[in-house]
Order: sequence, then structure tokens, then C-alpha cells
Amino acid sequence: MRFMLIVKATTDSEAGVKPSQELIDAMQKYNEELVKAGVLLAADGLMPSSGGIRISYPEPGGKPKVTDGPFAEAKEMIAGFTLIDVKSREEAIQWAMRMPDPHGFGQGEIELRQIYEVEDLMNTPESLEKEAALRKQVEEQKQA
Repeated sequence: MRFMLIVKATTDSEAGVKPSQELIDAMQKYNEELVKAGVLLAADGLMPSSGGIRISYPEPGGKPKVTDGPFAEAKEMIAGFTLIDVKSREEAIQWAMRMPDPHGFGQGEIELRQIYEVEDLMNTPESLEKEAALRKQVEEQKQA
């Protein structure tokens, strides 16, 4: 089961304030533990929304609308993520509880969300075959 630990943004992360060395060290230690357990798939921080772009679809079938950041409400933004593959929801919660305060100032908030598996979304053999072919192609490109 894959889960994403979504690190919510703060006013500091949206202002581009870099994490302290102490927090970087704590996060590296946490990521090392995830690697040793064989559950880490990815982990990265995101730049502030001031450099972001939002694409919205205001009308069904309509043309997409592009809006440059920054975006309102830091608490609605994402500052980073960790992607893990674990055996259960409970294990995902345990890993999330071990993550250091992602901002180091007592402002951290982590949202834990399970990721759909392909089979959860696609129910036709044709769709599943197409998806498997795409994923294989991605893996082949990584190895090239």
C-alpha cells in the first residue's frame, strides 16, 4: 500500500525560509530509517508557491486557465512530501508519527493520504494493459 505524507506549508516555507541544519539532519536520519526499512519511494521539498503555476478548468470541456503564484492561505499549500510503500494503514501512521516536525518551529502539519492503485481506478482489461505498458516504458527510460 502506498501512502503520501504531505507536509503542509507555513508562512515561513511560503516565504522561502530554508530549514535549519538541525532539521535537515533530523529529516536525513528519518529518511535513512525509511530506506533501511525498504519503504521509501521518494521524498522532496517543494519551492514556495510564488514560483508555482496553477492550471484550473473553470468550465466543463473548456480551455484550461493558467494562474501564476503565489497562492492564498499557506495552510492550504504543500511544502513537501514523502512517498512510502508499506503493508498497512497502521504502518503508514506509525511512520508518519516518527517524522520530525517538518518546519521545526512547532508549526508542522502532515497529512497522510493513501494512493490509489491502478486496479482501484481501472476496471477494464484494456485500460489495465495500457497502464502496464506505460509503466514499463517509464521504467525502461529510467534504465537507459
